[in-house]
Amino acid sequence: MAYLLALDQGTTSSRAIVFDGAGVPIAVAQREFPQIYPAPGWVEHDPETLWRSQSEVAVDALAGAGIRARDVAALGIANQRETTLLWDRRTGAAVAPAIVWQDRRTADRCAALRAAGREGEIRKRSGLVLDPYFSATKLGWLLDADAGLRARAAAGELAFGTVDTWLAWKLTGGALHVTDASNASRTLLCDLHTGDWSDALLAAFDVPRAILPRIVDSSGVLGTVTSVPGLAGIPIAALVGDQQGALAGQACFAPGLAKNTYGTGCFLLMHTGTEAHIPPGGLLSTIACRRAGRLTYALEGGVFVGGAVVQWLRDGLGLVRESGEVETLAASVPDSGGVAFVPAFTGLGAPHWDPYARGAIFGLTRGTTAAHLARAALESIALQVTDLVTALESGAGFALAELRVDGGAAANDLLLQLQADLLARPVVRPVVTETTALGAAWLAGLATGVWRDEAELAHLWRAERRFEPRMPAADAESLRQRWQEAVSRSRGWIRA
Repeated sequence: MAYLLALDQGTTSSRAIVFDGAGVPIAVAQREFPQIYPAPGWVEHDPETLWRSQSEVAVDALAGAGIRARDVAALGIANQRETTLLWDRRTGAAVAPAIVWQDRRTADRCAALRAAGREGEIRKRSGLVLDPYFSATKLGWLLDADAGLRARAAAGELAFGTVDTWLAWKLTGGALHVTDASNASRTLLCDLHTGDWSDALLAAFDVPRAILPRIVDSSGVLGTVTSVPGLAGIPIAALVGDQQGALAGQACFAPGLAKNTYGTGCFLLMHTGTEAHIPPGGLLSTIACRRAGRLTYALEGGVFVGGAVVQWLRDGLGLVRESGEVETLAASVPDSGGVAFVPAFTGLGAPHWDPYARGAIFGLTRGTTAAHLARAALESIALQVTDLVTALESGAGFALAELRVDGGAAANDLLLQLQADLLARPVVRPVVTETTALGAAWLAGLATGVWRDEAELAHLWRAERRFEPRMPAADAESLRQRWQEAVSRSRGWIRA
């Protein structure tokens, strides 16, 4: 029996999952870690906490499966993307906190580049919009925050990486300084068309080449684990950004297939084949995967606060004790009572791209209850995804037949029914909803011969439930109109 170990390093927790040769999860270990908010709009992680939590749950997952490192064919890593780390090449110690993808501190830097007329060139080369979401301005901020760091970076004494790079470095005791093409394409420093670092983009963001990792295939043996006794000897055979991992885990290997992940944020990706397209309408073009040097692409739309709004109801307002209680609370009322909730806690992502927007709740009355707020929160997730689908279909030129869904909030039946109602098309939940980790496992298994090809993987994918639309079209349209009005009122808030 072949086993695959997937490391799923996310925004709020580190997980490790052991899959068998049929792609079935047989053991899971997970640990949440602290979120650090040093200033409004700033979000940080402790790099050592990321590493320690991820390595510990990996060992725990093997123990839970009752297997040892020698029983594992390969290890794959899927990671929160764009989060930016900088460390000392000699000691392997981080020189600053990790700046998380949600962080907005570089909004003014992006605005200055936009005012200088640089956005068109940057978008053409990278496929991305000019936004603090991506890694380049975060890295620039770190280098400029300490004059000594920029000098050390230019001298090659420091190493930059996204979370995949950091974990690969730590797992191999510094032997690997690499990132895969899918993660590289999220930095604003990678040429979308060649899949390599762009001298023009490095110059635009004043980033020295000496600190960059080597770009490698998403699926391919890179080395073996040496630094963790319980994992020693396992081949590291896949690196992939979490959303591209979920695209693979949903068996979206052909152009036109699409998935949405309901995690901390919501991320919608549609496979577009072997040609990169620069889409209109606030969408992104990104590298989906690189295998044997061959690039495939996806159109993407992402929102910053998806499932995180449920965490806020739990931790910020104390409306529920457990996240799973939100569905019951929201289902206790037939609608949101006219309440519209825009969870722009860290700005708005696609298709609006407004780092100056902030969260807002409209339509409160004396009759508004916790149940109405919970319902409006779930509606806000589904409405943001509906905006993404509308923009994606406009950019791609055709309508999706169905939307495959995954992520923690995909366990919420009410949310998925709302999603089907607002999209007016089926929403499909797979048997295995841990698709981010599954994608990393599948890519690692392809690299080590556990599976022959993508067609074999597509045959393993199974649907668990289909949610068909049932809300009257007029009611769905009324919800969408109220949402658009609420979004318009939340934009540009911190400049007011």
